[in-house]
Formats: sequence, C-alpha cells, structure tokens
Amino acid sequence: MLKYTEDHEWLRAEGDEIVVGITKHASEQLGDVVFIELPEEGREVGSGEEIVVIESVKAPPTSPLRSQA
Repeated sequence: MLKYTEDHEWLRAEGDEIVVGITKHASEQLGDVVFIELPEEGREVGSGEEIVVIESVKAPPTSPLRSQA
C-alpha cells in the first residue's frame, strides 16, 4: 500500500525497507531530472529528516523529500 505526502511523494514498505517515489503530477511538474542525491545505503532516518534531493531543469531544489512518521 502506498502512503502519500502533501508534497506529491509516496512511500511503500517492503519488509524492513521503505521505497520512496514521486507522483506522476510531481514528475510532470519537474520535467527533465538533472540530478538526484540519494542517502547512503542502510542509513536510518528520522521524521522530518531530508533523505533525497531531486533537481530538474524546471524546478530548483527548494523542496527536498523528507521522511514522514
């Protein structure tokens, strides 16, 4: 089951891991993605902590993906 954030991101639990993505709407708003900064594998994150930064040609990196409790 997907859980959505107010910022057009989604999270899905797969065992002990969480898979994170963005909605179709967010993807369309971003346009061409030019950079993605991912967390180190195995890193544990807390609520509200930045975990992914996505930069695109249309949108500046002003709204990084944050973990949700």
